[in-house]
Formats: sequence, C-alpha cells, structure tokens
Amino acid sequence: MALILDGNRIRDQIKSECRPRVEQLIAKGRAPGLAVVLAGHDPASQIYVRNKVKTSQELGIYSETLTPPESISTAELVALVEELNRRPEIDGILVQMPLPAHVDAKRVLLAVAPEKDVDGFHPCNVGNLATGRPGPKPCTPAGIIELLKRYQIPIRGKRAVVVGRSDIVGKPAALLLLHEDATVTICHSKTADLPGVCRQADILVAAMGRAAMITADFIAPGATVIDVGINRIDNRDEVARIFRGSAEKLAAFDRNGSVLVGDVHPIDVAATAGAYTPVPGGVGPLTIAMLMVNTIDSAERRIGVC
Repeated sequence: MALILDGNRIRDQIKSECRPRVEQLIAKGRAPGLAVVLAGHDPASQIYVRNKVKTSQELGIYSETLTPPESISTAELVALVEELNRRPEIDGILVQMPLPAHVDAKRVLLAVAPEKDVDGFHPCNVGNLATGRPGPKPCTPAGIIELLKRYQIPIRGKRAVVVGRSDIVGKPAALLLLHEDATVTICHSKTADLPGVCRQADILVAAMGRAAMITADFIAPGATVIDVGINRIDNRDEVARIFRGSAEKLAAFDRNGSVLVGDVHPIDVAATAGAYTPVPGGVGPLTIAMLMVNTIDSAERRIGVC
C-alpha cells in the first residue's frame, strides 16, 4: 500500500518549531511582522489570505492585511509597497496573486525590497536560489523539500521529473531538487512523450494545473508523487469519471456542489505510487507554513538574532 504523505502533520511540526523562534524575537523587542497586500476580490485569494492571517496569529506573528480597491493603479500599488519597505516593524511583504488585470504585476513584485520578499519572487532572490546563495525560497517548492526530507525520502542521486515550468512552482522546485543532488528534468506542454519521461522519475512533481492529468501511464511503480495541483470540479459527470463512480465522492459533490482534485489521478496514484501527497491535505498546508518560516527568517536577520 502506498504511503500517504500527510502535509498537515509536517505543517504542524514546522509550526511547533516556529513558536520558540517567535518568542525569542518578542523577547528581543518585537514580534515578526508580515504585511499581505490583497487587491481585488478573487475568492480563492481571499480564503488563502485569511488562512495566512490565522496562522500568523496562532504563532504570535504580527499580521496586517491591506486591501486596496480593485481599481488601484500600478503606480499606487507600487507606492503602497514602497511604504511597507520603509516600515521597520514589517519583516515580510507578500503581494497576493493574481492582481487585477490592468496592474503590471512584474513591476509591483519588483518594488518589494528583496530582504522583505517572503514569497521569494524578486529577481534578486530568484538569482540567489539559482546560484545556491542564502535567501527566501518560494514557499510551495520549499514545502515540497521539507515534506520529502521529513518523510526520509531519498533525493540525492534520484531522478526527479517536474511537470510544469511556472516561476512560482515548477522552475524553483526543479532548482531546489537540483541543489539536493537529484537529476532533474523539467517537462511542459511541448515535451515529447510526456508519459514516457514521467515514468523515468523516482520523484514526480505535478504542477501544471490540469485536473487528474497524471494517470497510471505517467507513474513508475513505487515512485514518489508530489501533487501540487488544486482543481475544483463542479461537473457531476466529471467527478464520476475521475473517481470512477465513487459513492462517497458523488455524495460530497451533492453536498458541496464541487470536489477538489489534484493534477494527479487520485485512484491511479494510490494504486501505483510508493508514496504520494493527497489533495487536499498534501502540499497545500506546507505553503503557509513555509511563509511563516520565511517571515521569521527575515525578522531574525533584521533584528540580529541569527
């Protein structure tokens, strides 16, 4: 039977390690400070930000959410970020994506001071990641590495395949796996014989945003499969197809009007993989946990604890 990699359990471990670090910073004079900028009314972003604020409060991190109107201009948003850069009690700045369509997101992210960039998206921090220098790492890829290490899944010398080349997950996940001495292949929509390439993986990371795309044909028996996707299925027939008529999943759909599924086929992965992350409850919980770690790291550097 495949091992289920429980992201909630690892999240709780990380949070328990964060608490004494926060207490030490408070004893030094103040709590770490995190500012989240949420422009617009994207429902998923609103839920995500609420969870970030809740976790900050649980750990004793000062959290502030700024909600400018959806009509805010790029220049106004840049000015808001620059003001946060100047505030000494703010150690981390997170600009929640997606921004309104008329806003130049690259310009806004570039405005975040690299030392306060707790998402790890600033080009300076991307460069640090690429060259193996210290600095904040993107939260979801960092969470993947924590999950593998804490479950003692070997990375060194293993073949890792990352499906997806986004700046947020795919590329940084590949770099982090490379730094752990894996042999890494990045795949995408133009990759020839994608199932065949994926079947070579000891560690397969799925991060392309397509519901249940990775089926048994993509998975080597016994491989470790990390499913980054979170896709909401609101079609009952599609739920029945993916979950092969599961009465439990159909009942959940009838109660809620939708069902979550990852980028990996949930039944195929359980039957084929040696270990895998479920959706929900796999990679997702670690993203916020690593955001807290990045915020505390930033505060320790700025206050002089580390």
